[in-house]
Amino acid sequence: MTRAKPIHVVGGGLAGCEAAWQVAEAGIPVILHEMRPTQRTEAHVTARLAELVCSNSFRSDDWEYNAVGLLHDEMRRLGSLIFRAADASKVPAGAALAVDRDGFAAAVEAAISSHRLIRIERGEVAGLPPADWDSVIVATGPLTAPALATAIQTLTGADSLAFFDAIAPIVHRDTIDFGTAWYQSRYDKAGPGGGGADYINCPFNRPQYEAFVDALKTAERTDFKEWERTTPYFDGCLPIEVMADRGPGTLRFGPMKPVGLVDPRTGFRPYAVVQLRQDNALGTLYNMVGFQTKLRHADQVRVFRTIPGLAGAEFARLGGMHRNTFINAPKLLDPLLRLRVDPRLRFAGQITGVEGYVESAAIGLLAGRFAAAERRGATPATPPATTALGALLAHITTGAFGVGFQPMNVNYGLFPPVPGGLRGRDRKRAISLRAVADLGAWLGTRRQDAAE
Repeated sequence: MTRAKPIHVVGGGLAGCEAAWQVAEAGIPVILHEMRPTQRTEAHVTARLAELVCSNSFRSDDWEYNAVGLLHDEMRRLGSLIFRAADASKVPAGAALAVDRDGFAAAVEAAISSHRLIRIERGEVAGLPPADWDSVIVATGPLTAPALATAIQTLTGADSLAFFDAIAPIVHRDTIDFGTAWYQSRYDKAGPGGGGADYINCPFNRPQYEAFVDALKTAERTDFKEWERTTPYFDGCLPIEVMADRGPGTLRFGPMKPVGLVDPRTGFRPYAVVQLRQDNALGTLYNMVGFQTKLRHADQVRVFRTIPGLAGAEFARLGGMHRNTFINAPKLLDPLLRLRVDPRLRFAGQITGVEGYVESAAIGLLAGRFAAAERRGATPATPPATTALGALLAHITTGAFGVGFQPMNVNYGLFPPVPGGLRGRDRKRAISLRAVADLGAWLGTRRQDAAE
């Protein structure tokens, strides 16, 4: 039997690794191209595949009442490498799935490196892939190299859109004052690997909060590069100082909301709160949740040490920002993620206009399955739009408006409505149960706990 021609995957992030894995597991050879370490990026620290450059959280793992948790469940059922590695390296995080970032990347790289049908090639794919690569998945992420980005722009005749993504600081746990801070998840809700007290909470009274907001607004910010100055922020990942500029209550109704939290020692209900989430398996590092920032490093240290409980904090990493680039997917891609003007090129991950680790890996999973099916001579089958995978795919290929297209997380608003006028949690659960059933029918399987 003649060996199949390889499929090329450009980019060794979450989407690229997931795509390569899906292709190889289908029995098709893969060449995975990753430019690091020969070419560095503004955000990566290591040369590892699937390095997490921002948060270590994959967000909610609740498949019944949270759309991203439902997407977790669907990806696990489709043999996701990313979730195999995430489940093996999870750390306590309340109702969320968070991972030890080093352990996670190591697990993904070990699986990719040892697969008999995957070959890793290090080095930049400068410009469009060669013409003799007849099936290519471009999964270069938000930091696509300039030569490739320019080539895509020239080929499509469409402007690439860009926004800033931000990195939150990480604090050494043993420098946090637990005379002030305490462990608790909102409403004491437990999650995978945790026990309902998985976040460190730093509480503010009203005067402390108002002083903190004032300090954020007056702190010195890093200058943008000339080419960055007209790039808009993505509203789902605003820097905290930008949120502070929008009004005195913005932060306490956003990342500093105090709902579901009471100091068990005193009964104090904070006016606002900063939460920190475990960032490594040892529990020595904690991530400041939602604290993306472009403040200068010296001002970050000064301002963040005014947070109650962090007066003596030492930072393993301070916040930073980098530019993201994504294509206008609804105008440029067909329903199988192929570039309309050059169908040998598929796109996957954040470059397609999805936002978040999970969503990026999900589109990588679908791109890999579609490419493998085509290589076998089959017609790829898209998942039902009533599933999380199908809803996300439909949004970026047919469901979003091409004008003003912006990145999107998976959410219940992307799903077709359920009949009966259900609202709130009842609506969410009905959508999730329908998705489980429809994915099972698509796969020819049945999920027992959903059926019961």
